[in-house]
Amino acid sequence: MNYIKHLNAVFQQFSKDSRLNPTHISLYMSLFQFWNINRFPEEFYINRDEVMGLAKIGGTATYHKCIKNLNDWKYLCYLPSYNIFKGSKVRMFIFKTSAEQALNNRKTSAEQALIHNTNSNKQIENSNKLKLPKNENEVLIFFKEKNWPTKEAKKFFNHYKSIGWKLGGKIKITDWHSTAENWMLKAEEIKISQMGDERFQNRDNLKTNKIKDYGQPL
Repeated sequence: MNYIKHLNAVFQQFSKDSRLNPTHISLYMSLFQFWNINRFPEEFYINRDEVMGLAKIGGTATYHKCIKNLNDWKYLCYLPSYNIFKGSKVRMFIFKTSAEQALNNRKTSAEQALIHNTNSNKQIENSNKLKLPKNENEVLIFFKEKNWPTKEAKKFFNHYKSIGWKLGGKIKITDWHSTAENWMLKAEEIKISQMGDERFQNRDNLKTNKIKDYGQPL
């Protein structure tokens, strides 16, 4: 799969397709990046939170709408999974340029190959930098920078280390910073839920007066 030719062709297609909006393109490029990191397999697993984070998509409804649009419009094949322990898959379609564009590309093929290899190596290096923390101390520093509790940093590190740094026990983590952010979001949700339960348990539903005068007749 030629990295440069594919991108040239897909952007050419984007320019002709009035159905697309910036979110569709951002999502496609996010998926393309994960395809690239995985060395362009026929199909690959994706993690919704990681894809949304890279594409800067804030809502799951928007995400699902756009990825289904890209599937329906033949930019990719989306294979959703309804099993929480098994991620969804994506199959990216290969786009080709016209004969004229292919001729122009051949004129600078050596230069493009060099750029492709350099960028690819940089992307892999950057991915590896975020892929897994080197040790517990790196996690503690990251949590401290975010003003998150040290206790949560230790729990996060011990939990994912014990399961081989995989999501749902199967999908390898490709960006542990995003995984840590999701961990803290869930921790805050649990904390809020527990506070609500405590308020309910401590509530005096009968509204009785705790100061009683036992001298009064019944």
